Amino acid sequence: MQSLMVEIIAYAPTQFYHCAHCEVVWNAAEMPNVQKWHADTLETSMPPEMMQEYRNLSDWVRDAAEHYGGRVVFKVIDAASVEGFWKSLRYGVRKYPAVAIEGKARAIGADLKQAETFINQHLAFQPA
Repeated sequence: MQSLMVEIIAYAPTQFYHCAHCEVVWNAAEMPNVQKWHADTLETSMPPEMMQEYRNLSDWVRDAAEHYGGRVVFKVIDAASVEGFWKSLRYGVRKYPAVAIEGKARAIGADLKQAETFINQHLAFQPA
């Protein structure tokens, strides 16, 4: 059985890091300001209401991944990224979050019950 691909286009928090080698050095040196800086950049990368919407979306994805097991694969795409821009054009999406199931936009907006309905319908037609 092939897994169902569910793509979610949403605004996601952005966190900046040094190069991988520098991060290892900074972490090994236990620089307290570096960890604080990372936490601050994450918390201030989005307005609070958008951050809460992203947290709600993340909770839904974790719960759904646990519920569906390996039958569904979730891919979260930042709407502000090049891939997010491309997928938005491809699916004709202008509002976020947007859920695309097997390459077709199915649910748009923060109410993810509609996305669950489409996932359940799609899985109903697949052999267990």
